[in-house]
Amino acid sequence: MTPSVRPQSLRSPEPSRRVLLTTGSSDAHTWNLVHLQLFLEEHGHSVLNLGPCVPEELLVDTARMTRPDLVVLSSVNGHGHQDGLRAARALRGDRATRSVPMVIGGLLGISPEGAATRTAELLDAGFDEVYADGTPPTALLRRLGELGGACTGRAAA
Repeated sequence: MTPSVRPQSLRSPEPSRRVLLTTGSSDAHTWNLVHLQLFLEEHGHSVLNLGPCVPEELLVDTARMTRPDLVVLSSVNGHGHQDGLRAARALRGDRATRSVPMVIGGLLGISPEGAATRTAELLDAGFDEVYADGTPPTALLRRLGELGGACTGRAAA
């Protein structure tokens, strides 16, 4: 029998960030949100998970109140492109949230055709990054590590 080896900490060396995590208004899936929340929390970040089917008004109001370092939209239902465009327009249209960094990823369309166009439209609408379906969650850690400035230290949740 070999002695057990304690795994190294999963915490990232970067400062803890506040992440606002959600799906679009038409996406009722939750497993993706739970997975991302646990992953980010294991790496030392504070996550406020709004859950599924989040209307744009709730997203903007919550971002206004919590001042996250990053908004993350995750899509599973294949309508992430449409939901993302509405969310981006709402966040970018509000004076208090227009500069909050935001990313989107997952299943953004129901077929691979048009992926480049969907990505371009989401970037034009104000997303800072668009992650294709299958992108590993470590991409979020890289994005969080690239954020400039110090976080405010306020917890997202």
